[in-house]
Amino acid sequence: MRAHYRAEGLVESDLAPHPMDQFASWFKQAAQAAAQGVVYEPNAMVVGTADADGRPSSRTVLLKQYDGQGFVFYTNYDSRKARELAANPYVSLLFPWHPMARQVIVTGTARRTGRDETAAYFRTRPHGSQLGAWASAQSSVVPSRTTLDSSYAELSARYPEGEQVPVPPNWGGFRVAPRTVEFWQGRENRLHDRLRYTAEPDGGWKVERLSP
Repeated sequence: MRAHYRAEGLVESDLAPHPMDQFASWFKQAAQAAAQGVVYEPNAMVVGTADADGRPSSRTVLLKQYDGQGFVFYTNYDSRKARELAANPYVSLLFPWHPMARQVIVTGTARRTGRDETAAYFRTRPHGSQLGAWASAQSSVVPSRTTLDSSYAELSARYPEGEQVPVPPNWGGFRVAPRTVEFWQGRENRLHDRLRYTAEPDGGWKVERLSP
């Protein structure tokens, strides 16, 4: 199984000075591709964490915000990823935009978002997703699907549509502050373009081309 990439190249002179501005440009293009049915969920990213002993794990989550300070996602703070980030804040993110022959690979550190920011985002979630945050003790063993559905049904009766659902105390966001951000563009003959931003002590960013 082999795909031949014939996309346009990526050169240093095309890059924005700040990696988050470059990400915004690529994300906009991925969102446009999604609107045309080419890319599915462009904000889906693979989050890689490791526990205190260095044993890795990964899962796909949805990016909910990005700005000059980094990338934000939300989760249950009792989940495996959150427990691992509490012990080891180093994290990687991977945006796999395969139909565009593009990837964005981020390394950095994760810190919890403030409760005000968490609450503001929680209010934007659909009612069912708000209830789901309460119903699921994420990453814990559940006896059956029936148990999960019963928990949701009880919450739905307690907080019917239109009634405000409180923010779960053990649920919130993480903001990943990037240390490196690599933009990967597939090219012919496996000679892919890989341009990596690395944070410098003075607040600037160094850009290096990596061999494919």
